[in-house]
Amino acid sequence: MGTINNAFGSIIPSQKQQLLDSNFLSFDSATGGGTFAQQYLPEIYENEVERYGNRTLSGFLKMVGAEMPMASDQVIWSEQNRLHIAYTGVDVVSAAANTLSIDVSSADVNNVISVDSTIVIINEATGAEVKAVVTASDTSNGNLTVAPYTVQNLAVGSLFADTSTAKIFVYGSEYGKGSTTPNIVSVEPELTQFSNSPIIIRSKYSVSGSDTAQIGWVNVATEEGEDGYLWYLKAESETRLRFEDYLEMSVVEGELASATGAGSAAANGNKGTEGLFAAIESRGNVYTGFDASTGLADFDTILKNLDTQGAIEENMLFLNRSVSLGFDDMLAGLSAGANGGTAYGLFENSESMALNLGFTGFRRGSYDFYKTDWKYLNDASTRGALATAAASIEGALIPAGTSTVYDQILGTNIRRPFLHVRYRASQADDRRMKTWLTGSVGGAFTSDLDAMEVNFLSERCLCVQGANNFVLFKAS
Repeated sequence: MGTINNAFGSIIPSQKQQLLDSNFLSFDSATGGGTFAQQYLPEIYENEVERYGNRTLSGFLKMVGAEMPMASDQVIWSEQNRLHIAYTGVDVVSAAANTLSIDVSSADVNNVISVDSTIVIINEATGAEVKAVVTASDTSNGNLTVAPYTVQNLAVGSLFADTSTAKIFVYGSEYGKGSTTPNIVSVEPELTQFSNSPIIIRSKYSVSGSDTAQIGWVNVATEEGEDGYLWYLKAESETRLRFEDYLEMSVVEGELASATGAGSAAANGNKGTEGLFAAIESRGNVYTGFDASTGLADFDTILKNLDTQGAIEENMLFLNRSVSLGFDDMLAGLSAGANGGTAYGLFENSESMALNLGFTGFRRGSYDFYKTDWKYLNDASTRGALATAAASIEGALIPAGTSTVYDQILGTNIRRPFLHVRYRASQADDRRMKTWLTGSVGGAFTSDLDAMEVNFLSERCLCVQGANNFVLFKAS
């Protein structure tokens, strides 16, 4: 008996009322199968679930700095050096003859101590000190002869030994009655010059003309409040958010291209830019292994170092979760009035404003500190992934307010925030945050490309002024 192939499939009914691959319409010609939602209206949540909460990381620089335009490929500023005259590593040539020698071999070190200046001499090894008046000073070779006030010579009592090293600083002078104007060494102000260069940061989102009209099940929302069922809106929005994060992360993580060999970024034509971390590592203070279990001991070490620098009264602490909790534990041992003693000057003396921005304040010594968690250091897709690694970055102490610097262009002293961004701008082009459309979709008619391309561009760099007042916390 012959057989007939059943071209339309089995007609045996299902024993249960259930959905089978064989009994509902399929719109997927590639697989021959489909989904429940293609035939029957399912219970589908129309809005997205924010699985990782607010995923953006930007906002740090908005809290601590400002943005200013610039019209050059380079920003140059000068920072004032110390006011008072002091030297370290001074050689004790002869303790018995009271002779010392300042190392003037470096081009930026000069002997500017005048005869009849009064100085403090401190043994770098033992801490023993002697006060003396300068009786001879050779500005060319750095040699000094002194006359101690309380001993005959520096060797008395083994205060100093030949070849030992000393710190000295000038605290005044003493001249005899009826003396004439001596040969005082004029001390010219010295400035240290720093610079940084902007880099160009770009991104782009592209969607075909057909896909801009594709309707989905999920209602998507953008940061501008726009919503709808066009999926490309979400992708475009995320590209923008990711780019805004890149603008901040680039000036935080940036490195200058110093390596010049084959395979290096410089050899590839990339110049780089000095970011926050690199600036503090190079010109600031690095505290390794902050431990709150020691109570205030570790923190007081930081305060003592701030005393030796600019002693900026208001400072902000941006910390990862671990170090932030350590600070909380440390502060828990302080009096209940620790918070109330904070001036909150940075927040217009409003404690509620500080709290609304995520800051908690406390005072220690003559300093006010405002502490907050830095999301960038906690996010698992950025620095949070390195939280347990050796030498990982755990936070930063950043002085609030402004510093005085000498502007090379204006030729005058100006005040600028310690931390601020410079972006390229002119009457012809503002490159702070450029966005434009190309293609032939979405209102753009720049080419015959059947797509919408959303372009993003910025050219910027970071200025870290007075980096000696900054502290970078690193894991031990």
